[in-house]
Amino acid sequence: MINQMVISSEIEWIGYEHKDNMLRVEFIAGSVYHYDHVPEHVYNNFLSAPSHGRFFESRIKGSYSYRKVR
Repeated sequence: MINQMVISSEIEWIGYEHKDNMLRVEFIAGSVYHYDHVPEHVYNNFLSAPSHGRFFESRIKGSYSYRKVR
């Protein structure tokens, strides 16, 4: 898994597992979520978004199945 620390008021790390198309989002508050079947281009756009929090709210949250892992 590739993990990238980001500068955000809510999100600390964004990770991606290419083999499974799984996105990992770790929040500053400590919770970690895995989102399934996320295309690689969505992950790349997430990393390059001017606001990671806004991108998450509009393009990730509610769009993919997920599970809380911590």
